[in-house]
Amino acid sequence: MKYMLLVYLGEDVLTETERLQCYKDSAKLSRDLHASGKYLAASPLQPVTTATSVRFRNGKRLITDGPFAETREQLGGFYLIDAKDLDDAIAIAERVPVVTVGTIEIRPVLEIPGLPENI
Repeated sequence: MKYMLLVYLGEDVLTETERLQCYKDSAKLSRDLHASGKYLAASPLQPVTTATSVRFRNGKRLITDGPFAETREQLGGFYLIDAKDLDDAIAIAERVPVVTVGTIEIRPVLEIPGLPENI
């Protein structure tokens, strides 16, 4: 079953040195997941200052800079995995490098017919 692991943390939680180490540790986790056949995709995201939010209300497109909601933790990246069940996904989430300073949200992917199958 496919799961999305959404990585949330404050953008100022890690020092630059810690952030660079996190990237190395995340790449290693991705390689380990790939070797076990559980890796589908993963990537950090640019800071929320680069975000653009789009809404369509009352027939009008509304575009704002930044995320839609102000929160202490922002979506910082993701892993898309193929785990055998939720327990397996939880075990993988526990290995995400920032789990000790952030939050890893686990969401099953809803697979609907008609989407391209490239993963």
